[in-house]
Amino acid sequence: MVGGLHGDALMEVAFRVDASTLIGSGHVMRCLTLADALAEAGARCFFVMRQKPGSLEGAVRSRGHQVLMLSSGGAEQSASHSESEPSHTGWLGVSWEADASDTLQALKGIELNWLVVDHYALDHRWESQVRDCCRRLMAIDDLADRKHQCDLLLDQNLGREPHDYDGLVPIHAERLIGSDYALLRPEFSRARALSVEKRKTREPGNILVSMGGVDAANVTGDVLRVLDTIGVVASCRVTVVVGAACPHIDEVTDQAESMRLDTRVVVNANNMAELMSQADLAIGAAGGSAWERCCLGLPSLLVVMADNQRPGAEALKRAGASLSLGWPDAIEETLPRTMREVFAPGRLLEMSQNAAAICDGLGVQRVADALREVSDE
Repeated sequence: MVGGLHGDALMEVAFRVDASTLIGSGHVMRCLTLADALAEAGARCFFVMRQKPGSLEGAVRSRGHQVLMLSSGGAEQSASHSESEPSHTGWLGVSWEADASDTLQALKGIELNWLVVDHYALDHRWESQVRDCCRRLMAIDDLADRKHQCDLLLDQNLGREPHDYDGLVPIHAERLIGSDYALLRPEFSRARALSVEKRKTREPGNILVSMGGVDAANVTGDVLRVLDTIGVVASCRVTVVVGAACPHIDEVTDQAESMRLDTRVVVNANNMAELMSQADLAIGAAGGSAWERCCLGLPSLLVVMADNQRPGAEALKRAGASLSLGWPDAIEETLPRTMREVFAPGRLLEMSQNAAAICDGLGVQRVADALREVSDE
């Protein structure tokens, strides 16, 4: 239970986070999961987001949170070319100074208990600039590649260690590190026990393909094309999940209809825990959804879609929960070989049990409790 900070005082929390066709949807979705947990306990949540194609503004509003939209700024860039700037500076579309100013203006008049920032383009300079608008600041990171000026640091990735942030956060900052703090929606923890148990006796026959909410490069199409040629899965059923922001929905749908494999496409699924529970193997991006699969004991073949996904993919492979297909351009070579490997007798069950040991799905409540506890200090 999060509750108010002082007696019955209303807890007010703002999130500075973006989604777009370049950034993807994962940052907003995990912040939305935390916001839902806080709101359920009586907090009021605000999302400060920059206007971009695929911003997910509607998804946030539909969950009952307030959205404060910033102007679109300039064109996004995939990387920074300056050694003095965070590697993802180009994601903002404006300078960090302008973003801090815009954020302060958007939050003017709101007495925030917490400001949560989940953005690879922002660092300690931005955080120092906006500190006066909140009592406490939390940073969500996956990279450990830049300094933060925060009271609480969350990195939910398997294989990450607290000392990775030595010198990057203030001495007083609490560090929540590892998959015990993965921000998963409650539906995953609720479905966990039955999902894990059924895998012990079920014959494998269902494959889930999900490359994230955007998949701008249509890696989904590449996976389906190769999958349809692999003999060991000829009798399997395939479920493809794509986000509403994916620019290739029609193309993927047409491709699925022409496949020899029994294949269906689900757009903007609102029952991912159910779909994952029904699947015996997932082929997906090595992003935040990897923890959802682990919670449900779902073995994975991971496609590395960005540099920041490589450490997580390697950690999951070392834990025996998944195998890596490498970068998208390697799928044609790696997918047939890897598929034969995982369909060897007993291999999927072994991977399932390893995956289930990684994440129990209760991380969002642990993080919400930490927000309350740090505030009460």
